[in-house]
Amino acid sequence: MNSFEVALILGMAAITFAIRYTLFAVGHRVRFNPLVARALTYVPVSVLTAIVVPAMLMPDGQALQLSLDNAYLVGGLAAIGIAARWRNLIATIAGGMLCFFFWRWLYA
Repeated sequence: MNSFEVALILGMAAITFAIRYTLFAVGHRVRFNPLVARALTYVPVSVLTAIVVPAMLMPDGQALQLSLDNAYLVGGLAAIGIAARWRNLIATIAGGMLCFFFWRWLYA
């Protein structure tokens, strides 16, 4: 690694630290409108959905795979169903993974 790359990495680390530290340092003084505070509760769900859904629908990263041999899609739909029915995190993860591996074994 040359000195430019090291400086670039250190600069990115400093900027990332500054942004996050600022929020921690003055975060207790910031008050949000109740509507904004309510909207912010949906951020984790939205981010997780944005990460998981493309992996379910396009496991190869190239094209949509909406067929029954897509174990990612079947496992994800099973996890959604389990979560909607029982609202139990461990059951959702275990059921989705079991369905995924079973489906993968079935269509291998």
